[in-house]
Amino acid sequence: MNGIDAWGFATDGPESAGKHGDRTPGPTAGPGHAMPTTTEPRPATAGPQPAAGEAPEPQRTARAALTRILEPGDETTGRWLRDMGPEALWRTLSDDDADLPKGAGPAKVAGLRLRAARARPTADLDAVTALGGRFICPGDDEWPGQLDDLGDARPIGLWVRGTANLRLWALRSVAVVGARACTEYGAHLAATLGAGLADRGWTVVSGAAYGVDGAAHRGTLAADGATIAVMASGVDHPYPRGHTELIGRIAEQGLVVAELPPGDHPTRSRFIQRNRVIAALTRGTVVVEAELRSGSLVTARRAQTLGRFTMGMPGPVTSGLSAGVHQLLRGEAAVVTDADEVIELVGSIGDLAPERHGQTRIRDLLDPVAALVLEALPARGTADTGHLAQEAGAPREVTRAKLFELLSLGFVQRCGDRWELARRAETTGGSRRGGT
Repeated sequence: MNGIDAWGFATDGPESAGKHGDRTPGPTAGPGHAMPTTTEPRPATAGPQPAAGEAPEPQRTARAALTRILEPGDETTGRWLRDMGPEALWRTLSDDDADLPKGAGPAKVAGLRLRAARARPTADLDAVTALGGRFICPGDDEWPGQLDDLGDARPIGLWVRGTANLRLWALRSVAVVGARACTEYGAHLAATLGAGLADRGWTVVSGAAYGVDGAAHRGTLAADGATIAVMASGVDHPYPRGHTELIGRIAEQGLVVAELPPGDHPTRSRFIQRNRVIAALTRGTVVVEAELRSGSLVTARRAQTLGRFTMGMPGPVTSGLSAGVHQLLRGEAAVVTDADEVIELVGSIGDLAPERHGQTRIRDLLDPVAALVLEALPARGTADTGHLAQEAGAPREVTRAKLFELLSLGFVQRCGDRWELARRAETTGGSRRGGT
């Protein structure tokens, strides 16, 4: 029976499940993880009920508090959250006399309780509302179900700035990542790729960093396309500072998303954990430039483990900034050179890249006999019809007729009873690619 997968793409039946990017709606688990519950039971307490498709307010408040207490991507605390639920876990971490979560170490819990003492979830929720944003939780209509593939490393919730619907934008999205200290070549590729994906109606997801990330966002914005910046800080804390204006533009035209609450700052580990969200949120990841040791390769390899498409754009073999991409391409990643080739991999059936052709030469259009006659002509000097007929292996009259055809096309010129090659430009020109 035909249906729609969690990404919003048509499926032909049950056999389509399990392919790259094709997911059944509802919770799924990443490799080695238990399946998380995406819809949590409502507490049996009286009071205002949440709108359809939204988590109950006590759970939303608890999850908001936990984003300030727990580190993103911590699978141990993610397991506690799955086992206990957000409200019970928040109460446990807020009460020094409460029993420790199952299997928890006293030192770890003591540190989290110090953080819990300064958690002010209502103030954080008010702060994001003042920015025109919101806090979305698993179970909300806007929650992207593909994030559930992260298992216990799934985000507790997401702080979002921007008016678009995150779930709908993520259905047709591609991550474009790469080196911060990229070359002009890498910046050009990233911007061109972002604009090309935008022209085809795809959302470009990146991390708003310097280099490839920023170029991809700018290319998408210039094409009036949809782009999502996934931050390693709060949505009101632009980082890097030099991209404050760019992140502001993304918030106006696209979406700025973060696991951390308003005002929180980035750390080295939070950048790494941010990459898992980029990988899980999108149908595929393209690495434009990367050294052998690069956070972009972390994103790509996480995408591979999640069953997403992983792609790379090749560069000069002499460039250290292409070495990481080339290493990736020697594994399971696919080579791509433009938006059409990316969409051919991540899109629906029928989203095919145009066939590539080299430069067309007029002589390629000649029939076989005319081509033989032309090849028979000497590079310098002249030849008569009889000699050319012998060399071409064609009857004299046929050779003569082909010579006049070649004369009309400008390949040869006549010198009395003899023939010679004409000096002329051969190419008709070909399609230009990459904006060159």
